[in-house]
Amino acid sequence: MTTDIINYSDPGLSTLVKDVQAIVEEGLQKAYRDANVTTVITYWRVGRRIVEEEQHGEARAEYGKGLINYLSEELTAQYPKGYSPRNLREYRQFYLCFKDLEIWHSRVPNLTWTHYRALLHIVSDDARYWYVQEAAREMWSVRTLARNVGSQYYQRLLQSPKKEAVVAEMLRLTAPLKDDASTFMKNPVVAEFLQLPSNNDFTESELEKAIISHIKSFLLELGRGFAFMYEQYHIATDVGDFFVDLVFYNVVLKCYVLIDLKTQKITHQDVGQLDMYVRMFDDLKRTEGDNPTVGLLLCSETSNDIARYSILNGSKQLFASKYLTYLPTEEELAKEIEQQKEIFLLQKSQL
Repeated sequence: MTTDIINYSDPGLSTLVKDVQAIVEEGLQKAYRDANVTTVITYWRVGRRIVEEEQHGEARAEYGKGLINYLSEELTAQYPKGYSPRNLREYRQFYLCFKDLEIWHSRVPNLTWTHYRALLHIVSDDARYWYVQEAAREMWSVRTLARNVGSQYYQRLLQSPKKEAVVAEMLRLTAPLKDDASTFMKNPVVAEFLQLPSNNDFTESELEKAIISHIKSFLLELGRGFAFMYEQYHIATDVGDFFVDLVFYNVVLKCYVLIDLKTQKITHQDVGQLDMYVRMFDDLKRTEGDNPTVGLLLCSETSNDIARYSILNGSKQLFASKYLTYLPTEEELAKEIEQQKEIFLLQKSQL
């Protein structure tokens, strides 16, 4: 029996690896594009079917609301992800905004459902279609599209006599918002559509991941009624996708407890983001018998000014809650975070 010996210095091997990598990358991107196209068409067809049923039913808002809720309950029993009442209302609005999607969708095949979702609140048909065509032609990321819509790029471009300057400013400000190749397969919408487990690898750093893992165990060990529900819970909005680090349900308090972890000093943006999470959870997940959702923002450094002048002051749902006696104290959580940071840094130094 003979064994072939590979010459690892052979430049042909390097070429082989690069060629195969390119083939695999091309296949992955095609699979991703195909999944996105199917997602868009499916949600549009769902929206069309809802509108058709409404037109045959009673012409009352109560009928439409009841229809959406009933359909959501039936679908969610079989497909847990992607068919909440809020999602179904968005699919309905998607159809109403783009009734001719089947005709011209081939002209913009590189746009995802998240692109379209960012445009559903635009009233002007002209503006909406212009954004769609520009996003497709210029290969805008969802963040770039959301930024341009928010800054009224279309209106400013129409009104400005110096359009080149407006375009140049947009390109400069959106340059950091471009998608890179490493993120295209992490789209949570695709995973949601395919009913796959969510990708939990969205945290900001290895340190944050390590702390989140230990905080989860720490809270469960404390007892006090904590039941773990989700890690990196996906919340979709018309300006992008967000992820709540940890979600628990506390059976003593009868409420959801959201934990958002930041490894830097607290900012007012962090507070506003957690407030949005809590409000959306109350709207989308809270049911009869549940108390208001509680949000805990854990940062490496706090700020007295932000605590005094932000929504944290006086809030009964953002950390300083009347239910705090059933939750870990601030000192307990701060001690645990610092301990895990020290362990993580020590492990890194020994590698």
